[in-house]
Amino acid sequence: MASTSTTSDIAVVKRDGSRVPYDGYEIAASIEEASAGLQDAVARATQIQSDLEIVLFDGMTSEQLDEAVISVALQNVKDDPAFDTVAARLLTKLLYKRAFGEGSTHLETRSFPGPAFVAYVQRGVDLGLLDTRLAELFDLERLGAALDTGRDDLLRYIGVQTMRNRYMITAPDGTPLEVPQFFWMRVAMGLSLNEEASTDIALALYEKLSRLEYVAAGSTLVNAGTAYAQLSNCFVMQMEDDIEHIAKSVRDVMWVTKGTGGIGMSVTKLRSEGSPIRSNNTLSTGPIPFMHTIDSTLRAVSRGGKKFGALCFYMENWHLDFDQFLDLRQNSGDPYRRTRTANTAVWISDEFMARVAADDDWYLFDPLETADLPELYGAAFSKRYNEYVALAQAGELRAYRRVRAREQYRAMLVSLQTTSHPWLTWKDTINTRALNDNTGTIHLSNLCTEICLPQDRENIAVCNLASVNLSRHLVGERGDLRVDWDRLAESTRLAVRQLDNLVDITLSSVAESERSNELNRAVGLGVMGFTDVVERLGYGYESERAYELIDELMEFISWHAIDASADLARERGAYANFAGSGWSRGMVPIDTLDRLAADRGEPVEVDRRTRLDWESLRQKVRGGIRNATLLAIAPTASIGLVAGTTPGLDPQFSQIFSRSTSSGKFLEVNRNLVADLRERGLWEHVREDLLRVQGDLSRLDSVPDDLQRVYRTSFQLSPYAFLEVAARAQKWIDQSISRNIYLADRNVDGMVDLYAAAWKRGVKTTYYLHMMPRHTAEQSTVRVNKAEQLTPAGGGQRRGFGFAAASSPERAAAPAHVPEVVPPDAVPVATVEADNCPIDPQERLQCDSCQ
Repeated sequence: MASTSTTSDIAVVKRDGSRVPYDGYEIAASIEEASAGLQDAVARATQIQSDLEIVLFDGMTSEQLDEAVISVALQNVKDDPAFDTVAARLLTKLLYKRAFGEGSTHLETRSFPGPAFVAYVQRGVDLGLLDTRLAELFDLERLGAALDTGRDDLLRYIGVQTMRNRYMITAPDGTPLEVPQFFWMRVAMGLSLNEEASTDIALALYEKLSRLEYVAAGSTLVNAGTAYAQLSNCFVMQMEDDIEHIAKSVRDVMWVTKGTGGIGMSVTKLRSEGSPIRSNNTLSTGPIPFMHTIDSTLRAVSRGGKKFGALCFYMENWHLDFDQFLDLRQNSGDPYRRTRTANTAVWISDEFMARVAADDDWYLFDPLETADLPELYGAAFSKRYNEYVALAQAGELRAYRRVRAREQYRAMLVSLQTTSHPWLTWKDTINTRALNDNTGTIHLSNLCTEICLPQDRENIAVCNLASVNLSRHLVGERGDLRVDWDRLAESTRLAVRQLDNLVDITLSSVAESERSNELNRAVGLGVMGFTDVVERLGYGYESERAYELIDELMEFISWHAIDASADLARERGAYANFAGSGWSRGMVPIDTLDRLAADRGEPVEVDRRTRLDWESLRQKVRGGIRNATLLAIAPTASIGLVAGTTPGLDPQFSQIFSRSTSSGKFLEVNRNLVADLRERGLWEHVREDLLRVQGDLSRLDSVPDDLQRVYRTSFQLSPYAFLEVAARAQKWIDQSISRNIYLADRNVDGMVDLYAAAWKRGVKTTYYLHMMPRHTAEQSTVRVNKAEQLTPAGGGQRRGFGFAAASSPERAAAPAHVPEVVPPDAVPVATVEADNCPIDPQERLQCDSCQ
């Protein structure tokens, strides 16, 4: 490819301020390199070169030119996902250029002998960014020699961009210090600091992380190996009913938020509005103003200057101020009685669900008069609650209110429809099935509803997360894929060891969380990529084969995680609170289903089949286990992007859609679908139609029925499929699952039955409810518009193009940049938001603060 005459008058401004003629040959070589090994590489490179040269303008910086090449590659993703590979390679090369300089041999060869890695570590230590032990405890030459830059190709564009913007460290002047393989090794080293054979363990962890076989959670990726080792993800606390503890809770929220942790906070114990305060003979304002204060704190202490803090308030629905709690997320009303950043969730008892079923009354009380209710669950809660009802009916309580249980239940669901809050979680299911039941009551879950840990005034519960990427554990060729069970066992067991290491390495600025971490060593290993696996195996998400698959996968992971923790107990000792726990009685998660059924007086509606030798494992855990909890499935919104797979247990949102995150906006096309359509010779014929129908395969008659069944998207599936997948997984999980629900309509009666079914099947928690009417299409550019003319800042002409490179600090600082434009002939593409705060919760797909 050669530079054309139309570009002969274009000069590029280098970083040193010098102007050099635009070199089409150099750019062509770079594009060809990024296209190497791909089908039709020459044609692909020619198309990018041609599209690029219509957006050039005189005086563009070399930085803008690099970003423009990436953007042009991205805008063609709707025609072929391979263009995403090109964009990812170009962005990765840009990271190398910034880290090593344009003239570096490392940039050209991407080879990193030991000295290069040693230099990176030493510079990070000298700048005060990396833990000094990285330079002292490890054989850096050996680690450097093990780096495999070929694994950069495992990353998709959105994954590289997410790593770049959220996880990789930079020098104080903004210069990147890391490239992808340095990043993975830094995390591996940071999680091996307490190992005697630190280099060996770091190498083992690097192999898993860099191959994307499992990925540590967000806070761990940000801080592992750095001078600030706050690696824990989830913090769960309860606000006590005294002004001293309320003030301390505000302080604790500030410190945990500063450390990037996601927070769950129960406010059930706070007395209701109008309740007497005996110390000064006044009346309480109730919990709502204090919640507003916490909400303001989250916005004040933004995390890394990138996003607000993240917290979810929990309240039991017998609280006298529960109706005000339901209104917290409403847009209208007194702004001082609303929360604009914090989320909300309701903590529901079996007693309430029974009263809903019976169309009975439901009584609301002031916690000042019913102080023991938050500590009780199951049959004990029901007994005491009914005693309070009798006292209320006899006129022996100062304050109470009576409503119809179904009326309140419907009010929750209407609020859930309109504001995405409160999320529905079930107190008794969680507590009755808890294996860590010897350390007190579980009063709430976490920010993303997957953590189930007790807490009290002396203990802020902490959980540490990682997720196995199921899609990286398939082997074989298309049409003959199978799960590599040996590799999955290896990943699970090593992840448990890494998470246990994290407990000893992480730092906390809150004494109560440090104490809880040490006493319980709670971890939450989850999974992601389930839908990716289902599609590649040719199953439909809503099928018995998919249900059996998640059942088998989670049983296998649960067995090996528990066994690995028992092995660690023999090597390192059991966790301090082991004695008296369900584990010490030889119980495993599936055993708690019988306990729940007995407490409810009715069976839990879930398949009970087992495949592995659980009896021998029961005997083993009686002798000690290292961790109070082991399994929890987080949303994996951000790390799923890094891993290049579907998040958690979620279905596909659409086959082609625009994803907006804090790292930018990206067009995503389902690669599995494209591969299947290509195999049948259909992709070239349907791709434009697929774009026109916004990724809705069901509207294309030319696509065979078997593919239609495999590639049904979130709003096309029965919501009961989400419940069945969750119930099958939940029976093996000692904590819980971030279970999103997707509904195609606003039928409240259907929601009433759906959430009741979730409770009956033993699902512990639910997360966001997504309503199809809220996820509308927007006009998004998906192809080059060769007619659009724009004038850049500083003079000259340039032409607009489609999906621009995602925003970055470097790009934002540029005096002029290639713009994102929406031409008149743009095609509508369904759009979904993928971040937590400050995105409008009605528009985001996942919360990613705690993973």
